[in-house]
Amino acid sequence: MAAQMSDAHRRFLQVLMSHGIMEGSEARKLHRRCCEIHKVYYAHDKLDDFITTINIQLQPLFMQIRKGMSEGDGRSHYALVNLAETEITKMASDYAENELELFRKTMDLIILSENGFACSTDILNLADQLKTKKMKKKEAEQVLKIFVEDNWLSERNGEYTLHTRCIMEMEQYILSTYQDTARKCNLCHSLVIQSQVCESCGIAMHLSCVGKYSKAQTEPRCPYCNYSWPREIPGTKQYI
Repeated sequence: MAAQMSDAHRRFLQVLMSHGIMEGSEARKLHRRCCEIHKVYYAHDKLDDFITTINIQLQPLFMQIRKGMSEGDGRSHYALVNLAETEITKMASDYAENELELFRKTMDLIILSENGFACSTDILNLADQLKTKKMKKKEAEQVLKIFVEDNWLSERNGEYTLHTRCIMEMEQYILSTYQDTARKCNLCHSLVIQSQVCESCGIAMHLSCVGKYSKAQTEPRCPYCNYSWPREIPGTKQYI
């Protein structure tokens, strides 16, 4: 029998809705705080069960709290995801048509790149090629800043990649739109944008997954074809 929604569950959902996405450690603190405030049973290892109770109630609304992983550091995150719309159209109420077109073109650059990043110069060069309405580079810079603030993109040293929230929200859209390019991690089986790829069989793994997998091996090899892994292992200076 499914557990009933309590005020603790409702408070947790409200706070997560206001954030959109939350790191796992923050979600665990919030879980504890909500249970303490509303004096309901709390167990530190039952966050996923707690969230399942909320998700059962969210099903008719085509919403779901989904667990994902940051590609940068491998940390877990929780995000409230809209299941009713799987395309970029879910962003339409927040952005103008040419802003959405810029986002699509930025996504193209990121997913079709070798390292999962697109440099700001390449993105800004697209601003005056938009079919909907051309942008000045200053305008495009401001739009990119907003995409970062809204957790659709992440920026590092002038390079942009998809934010964890974007990957969690749009995984199915990306996998269907970029069928020939988008991959799933061979270890965790979720969408991978920033990856290392086996030189022999071509499977891809998140950088953090490569790091975790390789810790247990003296000579890291591909988990699929057993070929040696001639890459720097994330978190180390080790090359094979």
